[in-house]
Amino acid sequence: MSESNLRAFPSNFLFGAATAAFQIEGAAQEDGRRDSIWDVFCRVSGAVINGDNGDVACDHYHLYRDDVALMKRMGLQTYRFSTSWSRVRPDGGALNAQGVDFYKRLADELLDAGILPWLTLYHWDLPQALQDDGGWTNRTTADLFTEYALDLHDALGDRVNVWTTLNEPWCSSFLSYTAGLHAPGHHSAVEGMLASHHLLLAHGQTVRELRARDVSLNLGLTLNLTVADAVDETDVADLDAARRIDGQFNRWFLDPIFRGEYPADILEDFRAADAAATAALETAIHPGDLAVISTPIDTLGVNYYHGELVGGHAPDVPPAAGDAPTDRAGHSPFPSADGIHWYERGLARTPMNWEVQPEGLTRLLIRVSEEYAVDAGTALYVTENGAAYDDDLVREDGELRVHDSERADFVRVHLGAILDAIEAGVDVRGYFYWSLLDNFEWAWGYEKRFGIVRVDYETQERTVKDSGREYSRIIGARALDLLPATVAS
Repeated sequence: MSESNLRAFPSNFLFGAATAAFQIEGAAQEDGRRDSIWDVFCRVSGAVINGDNGDVACDHYHLYRDDVALMKRMGLQTYRFSTSWSRVRPDGGALNAQGVDFYKRLADELLDAGILPWLTLYHWDLPQALQDDGGWTNRTTADLFTEYALDLHDALGDRVNVWTTLNEPWCSSFLSYTAGLHAPGHHSAVEGMLASHHLLLAHGQTVRELRARDVSLNLGLTLNLTVADAVDETDVADLDAARRIDGQFNRWFLDPIFRGEYPADILEDFRAADAAATAALETAIHPGDLAVISTPIDTLGVNYYHGELVGGHAPDVPPAAGDAPTDRAGHSPFPSADGIHWYERGLARTPMNWEVQPEGLTRLLIRVSEEYAVDAGTALYVTENGAAYDDDLVREDGELRVHDSERADFVRVHLGAILDAIEAGVDVRGYFYWSLLDNFEWAWGYEKRFGIVRVDYETQERTVKDSGREYSRIIGARALDLLPATVAS
């Protein structure tokens, strides 16, 4: 194909893939690791589809060398992984040398393969012993997190330059402590609010301490963000529903990080919905907290899967739900939820009923850049983007092939959406597909597969899917075809 038919990526653009410790490592009771809140939540009846757990998962703890070799063959430039607090400081206590050594070996393997280690300190696996003391509703947890982070920097600071504090604090606060859909599975508005503040406080404290140690580090965090559209832009109730979703999902985290304040309109929404919970939150915000939370960051990771079409009136036909169909009831994750309704917009949906909306990613990146990142001098990376589709397994010339054309298309159109944002002037420096491997997908268990590499959970055999081959082809070309490409062989 001629160069005129290609859209090139910037020379500094990084192509990677992402995973998380609990979802792939396994070895749940090996080498000193102790229970996290997700180990315990998996044992709750009806909390996870099929009663699945992370005891073995993808056995990455033992197979990491093979997995890194696979990444190298695929051409990945960077690998976003998380460290397990329950492995590094079991029960939140003393440092576990065996747990630390695993991450040293992983980082060394990546560096030897020419792959940039992109470390995330917290991807939801809080030690259960800390949850027994209140978890993220307890301010002390923020201090213990900072100690854990500094311990890891002592061990890995000579190997790892990119440090991400938190992954998706909206999920580890409101989805976990208010909706009850993720561990620890509580249904409390006040707990969700407190958890969100203490998570952000842990982030800010850790950035300050790491920056004081080494000014050359690339420091930041990752947020899951959305585009909230009103079903009728002329309807006051619809516009207000979109404002509240945007505020509770996006601005509740972006504003304190970049502006040193929680959004005043959302605080008032919370107060109207639950005055006692909001008062408890305001008491928990100590003088100086927001200055700590707004410590400057180098990088903001944007996780994007789909947008939201909402209104203030109940639709005639509500869209299919996108939550895992578990047997355990959940609540709304939004403290101010009354009068917000979701609408169908006729877009293609994945088997998890998630809409496929790549143009939303373009709009999101432009908005976050213009309203937050540019003035702060913060670079943007798309640190998660992916979809669960059904794989078609076939034997061709004795070789297992996994056909997944929908996922390959998903990768292409979202990379195209990123190029649209870059061409609009946004400083987007990388893309991480979620996920490198099929894995434990939280409340979905092993029911759905996100990977560009298929995992046979019985044998632990890895097979690069057609989507992985297509992603490798794009990485090799450092460009996207203007027309849909044939999946690379």
